[in-house]
Amino acid sequence: MFSLSNTVLSSNLRNFTSESALLLFGNCGDDGKLGSWCSSELVIRKKRMCERFVRSVVRISCKHSAVRALVHSDFPNVKTSEKKAAYRFMMETGGHLIAIVHKKANDRYGIQVEVECLEGTDQLQELVMVWGMFRADSNSLLSHGSKELSSTGCTETPLVLNSAGRFSAELIFKENLAPFYVSILLKSQLGSTSSTIRSHRDTSFVVPIGFGSGSPYPLGVSFLDDGSVNLAFYSGNVDRVFLCLYADEKADKPSIEIDLDSYVNRTGDVWHALMYDSTPFLKYGYRCRGVSDSHDHNVLLDPYSKFTHDSRAGFLGKSLGRVYKEPPFDWSGEIRPNLLMEKLIIYRLNVTRFTKDGSSNLPINVSGSFLGISEKVQHFIDLNVNAILLEPIFPFDAKKGAYFPCHFFSPSNLFAASNDPNDATTSLKEMVKKLHANGIEVLLEVVFTHASEGGASRETDESSHYQIKGGEDMKLTNTLNCNDPVIMEMILQSLRYWVTEFHVDGFCFMNASAMLEGTHGETLSRPPLIEAISFDPLLSKVKLIVDFWGPRSMEIKETLFPHWKRWAEMNSKFCTDVRKFLKGECPLSNFATRLCGSGDLFLAGRGPAFSFNYITRNVGLSLVDLVSFSSIDSESSEFSWNCGEEGPSRNSIVLETRLKQIRNFLFILFLSLGVPVLNMGDECGESASGSLLSSERQPLNWNAMKSSFSVQIRQFISFLSLLKARRSDLLQRNRFLEEERIEWRGSQQSPPNWDDPSSKFLAMILKAKNRQTSGLENHGGDLFIGFNSGNQTEKVVIPQPAPGSEWFRLVDTGLPFPGFFAMDGVPLDPQKVTYEVKLHTCVLFEARRSSVA
Repeated sequence: MFSLSNTVLSSNLRNFTSESALLLFGNCGDDGKLGSWCSSELVIRKKRMCERFVRSVVRISCKHSAVRALVHSDFPNVKTSEKKAAYRFMMETGGHLIAIVHKKANDRYGIQVEVECLEGTDQLQELVMVWGMFRADSNSLLSHGSKELSSTGCTETPLVLNSAGRFSAELIFKENLAPFYVSILLKSQLGSTSSTIRSHRDTSFVVPIGFGSGSPYPLGVSFLDDGSVNLAFYSGNVDRVFLCLYADEKADKPSIEIDLDSYVNRTGDVWHALMYDSTPFLKYGYRCRGVSDSHDHNVLLDPYSKFTHDSRAGFLGKSLGRVYKEPPFDWSGEIRPNLLMEKLIIYRLNVTRFTKDGSSNLPINVSGSFLGISEKVQHFIDLNVNAILLEPIFPFDAKKGAYFPCHFFSPSNLFAASNDPNDATTSLKEMVKKLHANGIEVLLEVVFTHASEGGASRETDESSHYQIKGGEDMKLTNTLNCNDPVIMEMILQSLRYWVTEFHVDGFCFMNASAMLEGTHGETLSRPPLIEAISFDPLLSKVKLIVDFWGPRSMEIKETLFPHWKRWAEMNSKFCTDVRKFLKGECPLSNFATRLCGSGDLFLAGRGPAFSFNYITRNVGLSLVDLVSFSSIDSESSEFSWNCGEEGPSRNSIVLETRLKQIRNFLFILFLSLGVPVLNMGDECGESASGSLLSSERQPLNWNAMKSSFSVQIRQFISFLSLLKARRSDLLQRNRFLEEERIEWRGSQQSPPNWDDPSSKFLAMILKAKNRQTSGLENHGGDLFIGFNSGNQTEKVVIPQPAPGSEWFRLVDTGLPFPGFFAMDGVPLDPQKVTYEVKLHTCVLFEARRSSVA
């Protein structure tokens, strides 16, 4: 902990007179009180200037207190060598004051001050430098015990005219006092007239000691080769920014707080500082004040921080950045899968709930973490999925959940296996590398449309960073204005960081409709953010998916998305129409559209590979609940059917129907054109007792994987995954099937009654491009698929296969396990021209080369 003294400053001087300068300082002690320095810690001596470094400044309007040297530069604030930094100030009388800060060999800092081009130099009787030291607060004065104090408590040091005809002096400070500022005014005596010389903005001259101006780019924390650390923070609508540094991991109050000077430490709307030695400090944050704002604000997390200090138990409301240099990660040997979009088979999961349950048989620190996923890679291999979609992994507001992030540049420590600041980052990279080694891609759900309350954007420039809605009474919403240039750039930098540093393969953007909106919530025809991502040389090459579900409304807000032929969509219409069909309420025309890749949504410039199909998701009913509950508040939107009895049942007919419906949902999901998205827990019968809330979902019970239900469902999913990949010519396509390659049939061999709500049966024949067998038996020929959602058996006539081939039954969801599916298939008796499709049953036949051909 940095503490300058145990002596409490007895007075707070606030006025600035023509005869003296008010020099300000704030405490850094453990007790938060003001401190003082002993005269033994300070050496003042005069020295002739030997070197000069100069810089240019431009004038801006500023209403800060006149006690500070507030100048603004559009150029680098200093010129530096290995041990020197130089600052040049314009004076109100003309001429310049030059201050050169240098590190001395005896653990001291020196500041050489030189005044050049001062009018009337030859007539001056005396030129005195009135100076003092401050760090944190411009309303408090440090008393350092010097004998050369003025009446206001400031130190007065005469400047000496050197051989070059310029006034100069040098101040020496112990290194352990840094960081702090030295504030300087000049007091001249010309004849009987005494006057105070300020900067050309009528302010004092402020010089940093022990730290430097820094650079406005890159934002966040960056480590330089010489061991120094640059900190840069955007704040567009504040007058003052305080850099808060913490030396104690558990401290609530900063050890050091620096009131950043708007001349030395500001470029445009970016505040920046260069810490020569960051070793004592573990955490950092910023406090901001507006022009007319005098009250203290919360210490804010740097939006660009790559490491955050938040509890593994979740975000507790005060998260800070870490001053931590990430060690290099060994990506050698990694082979990124780079799967085509149409080849994806996705498993959506929650990182914590996936392995948190004790049944995962993982160590306590590993369960619920990224390492837990790494340990369960075999589960994905067994299901034959080749991509996982992680629910949001950013640090988040624990009261609202993971879909309310507080930060965009780091994984939450909630998913780390230890409290090491690098553990979450390293274990995520190890997870990605291991999954890639097994041919599995990693996709992230991300939320950029809103953030938790109290974030940096809210306190720095909320009027432009957040949407404003309403008529005459305009109200600020909690929706981030994604198309504001500053927010847009932050989102782009975040996405690039996750791709380059963590090697993620794509993103699913939640609440995507809000990403199309402008400042007042209006829908933009060409939203800048979407266009920028679409044509970014890096981001345009990863998987880009949008999901219109909103975590605040808990609803899906469908909208026409400007896709630029790059964006896929979570297809909620697929979910709705398939549920309604199996419930017996969907027109055959709608159902057929979903089977063929949703051409109504993806025909213009895209294709079926851009349709991410799902039956269930992490909110709403799980797959088991979907067939077990009907009497729920949102039945109309869930389109669930309890199969004859509400909730748990022992009725064998009800249970048999539920099992067939679960098989049917999975069958349709994989046999439809598009990318299938499975939801965690559906493979083992996870139930939330009919609750629609994600918070009601329990951690995955790995013991349930051993149940007979889970065994057959997991084997069925694996079978469907392999089938979809094997018959990619018909089931994994980036283009829609030609109309002549699809033949439709309805009940009793008649054409389908497309718009008749009483029609419950549909059959389709998918014709292989070369209907003559290719010579490789496992390639197969045509597919005959039947769907019966009715309460009666349908007799269908199986068409004649291509010459030299015969039909093999691959799936009949109405048969008992294990015979309801078979990769090798069961040959159909050639003499049998009809096949009975039982009630609530789906069937699949494949034409293959005849064994007697």
